[in-house]
Amino acid sequence: MGVLKEEVINETTINKSQYSPIKEFWKNWKRQKVAFSASLFVLLLIIIAFVGPYITPYDPYEPNYNSILQGPSSSHLAGTDEYGRDIFSRLIYGTRISLSVSFISVFFGAVVGTILGLISGFFGGFLDRIIMRSSDVMFAFPDIILAIAIIAILGPGLVNVVIAIAVFTVPSFARLIRGATLEVKETVFVEAARSMGAKKTRIIYKHIFPETFSSLMVFFTMRIGTAILAAASLSFLGLGASPGTPDWGAMLTMGRDYLGTSSHVVIMPGIAIFLTVLAFNLVGDGLRDVLDPKTKNH
Repeated sequence: MGVLKEEVINETTINKSQYSPIKEFWKNWKRQKVAFSASLFVLLLIIIAFVGPYITPYDPYEPNYNSILQGPSSSHLAGTDEYGRDIFSRLIYGTRISLSVSFISVFFGAVVGTILGLISGFFGGFLDRIIMRSSDVMFAFPDIILAIAIIAILGPGLVNVVIAIAVFTVPSFARLIRGATLEVKETVFVEAARSMGAKKTRIIYKHIFPETFSSLMVFFTMRIGTAILAAASLSFLGLGASPGTPDWGAMLTMGRDYLGTSSHVVIMPGIAIFLTVLAFNLVGDGLRDVLDPKTKNH
């Protein structure tokens, strides 16, 4: 009997030592065929964002008046715009702008929103009411309207677009993390940490925040797509990138006058925005299925 018990203990120890959260995630992630394919596309976009300016076949800023509004061809894969600039080169260059604006804005919005959500959910009371009522006021305005109002105060430009998107992103993260915090802080291990005299900041940092991280990552990924759409919309309205900048939204607004005669000028950046937003949303859905324990068994 003692030998059998020892063998069971040894087998359990081996299984624990062989278990790796990263390997488990990778195994489950590869099963998400659509999300996995979308993640490869996102990875390609990130690589293009880093190396794109060095691999563009043409200068995205240099006009060529001998090639104005040419359709897609072997020399210009996506055609040329009203100044003869190569649209494919401008799309590649614009990948860095669009991804940078969306990642930076969502990152800062997530940081501030997460901190506010943790404070609101853990401490409750007056702080909770102040943070949540402030969030409700911001939720009363559509995201793009709130962003336009902020840029109207700060002025147009990509930096102010980042600030505007970050601001309307904060309440979404705050509400998400608050809900997760309310759920986690009632668990046994948090109560045990309290009974042992752990500081509140340590409980939040060591016990509560790690349990909200999976939800945070899922929502962060999906908000990237929202931020890309918002940045493109603001640039389309003339509130973001300056005219001539190879930003996807700015390319749309510059090409709308030629929609009836040279539709490729609008269609190409539109396709880039559509595919990028779709890819990030699919990756977010896949992460939710893999990381959310409520959906792992479905």
